[in-house]
Amino acid sequence: MFKLIFIKELKEIIQSSRFTISFAVCSVLIIVSFFMGAQNYLASQAQYEATIQENKNQMAANSEWMMVQHTIMLPPQPLMALVNGISNDIGRNIEMSGRGELRPENTRFNDEPIFAIFRFMDLEFIFGVVLSLFAIIFAYDAINGEKVNGTLKLCFSNSVSRASFIGGKLAGSFIGLTVALLIPLLIGCAMLPLLGIHLNSDQWLRLGLILASGLAYFGLFLALAIGISAMTDRPSNSFLIGLVVWIFAVLIMPRASVLISGRMVEVPNVDQITAEKSRYRIQLFDEDRPKMADFSAPEGTEPQAVMQEFSKFMRELGDERNRKMEAFEERINEEYLNKRREQAKIALNLSRISPASVFTLASSQIAGTSLELQNRFMDSAKDYQKIYADFMNEKTGHTGSSGFRMIISTSDDDEEEEKTIDVNELPQFQYETASFTSSAANSILDLGLLMLFNLVFFGGAFAAFLKYDLR
Repeated sequence: MFKLIFIKELKEIIQSSRFTISFAVCSVLIIVSFFMGAQNYLASQAQYEATIQENKNQMAANSEWMMVQHTIMLPPQPLMALVNGISNDIGRNIEMSGRGELRPENTRFNDEPIFAIFRFMDLEFIFGVVLSLFAIIFAYDAINGEKVNGTLKLCFSNSVSRASFIGGKLAGSFIGLTVALLIPLLIGCAMLPLLGIHLNSDQWLRLGLILASGLAYFGLFLALAIGISAMTDRPSNSFLIGLVVWIFAVLIMPRASVLISGRMVEVPNVDQITAEKSRYRIQLFDEDRPKMADFSAPEGTEPQAVMQEFSKFMRELGDERNRKMEAFEERINEEYLNKRREQAKIALNLSRISPASVFTLASSQIAGTSLELQNRFMDSAKDYQKIYADFMNEKTGHTGSSGFRMIISTSDDDEEEEKTIDVNELPQFQYETASFTSSAANSILDLGLLMLFNLVFFGGAFAAFLKYDLR
């Protein structure tokens, strides 16, 4: 009987007008999200390459390495456009210096502020918000609707067990709707190479795991809706309860967890941190003022030698200030990051009560757009800073750090015009993304929770129908 119920459910799904409308809307949204993601990636890649070239042109116009202003950038990745995560919110450019604090600037919203208002429609949004709501709309009357229509009593006038009926109902609904969703998803994947987006094997594995977790997330809301339908007598009641649960799980709980964690762990804002650093920098400079005023050179020293000695003296003062400032910044940044990590940990753990948060965390981790993205970019920048400092020290005798420097130069009309620097000598910045194995391992908790939610909701729907009043 399970097979008959399963086939009956598939036929009813395919023949219903609700399925036709839902399938059409979902298909359009999924395909549009792939198209928009591809276009956003191509635009980001073109802008990235143009910025790199402009930076090279500006550096190539200099004749001295110490005059160079070098900027490194976070390279765009195809999956960042399909699952945005935090990729549009973090700074993508860092002005490089051999010493001192590195500050990322220029988010995607600096370039296109309109997206800060409307945001991007990516796969995480499609699955997390749209498809989960469609699952509630589609299955809210799966059980009590048949009771109201009288088909439930008619079905059980035959030798049908409750277990076979609810099992066939759950399996038929899930398989029928999932296979239907696979069609636009596969079309979207096929569009990527046609639009010029060529994914490597690692990226295809990531995308496949994201889609699989999205379908699992869709399935748990489908089971939830069927379970609610098996606990209520009227479709209107089950729809209302399902909608309230959806609002709480998708819209309220993820944001409430952030507010609760903010109350539990107080983290100073960026402006407070910047002000504290500025006060200490001014304090260090004030401490050096008497030393600058007391500088003197032996009598009879040539003016040019005096200027060279003064330049050396100021450079030594500046280097000492930089060392103190770096130690202070390292300490205050470490305190700030520890508090922020503690706050984020609490917020993420609280948010995992909601399956919507679990899916968001899993998909962003797999796509490489989770909170780890900012940490990896900064770690890569700090590693490059050491290489850049060694290079600048070799070329100029300085690390390229900010501070007071006086350059003494002489000119001769007979000298040849100075040649510009060769920017190809500059070491290239390399950003290494996490491997698929590492990303999958980091997302194992959230993927496991998705499976657990599925088991709980499918089991709950099964148990609820076993006690359901068929009259």
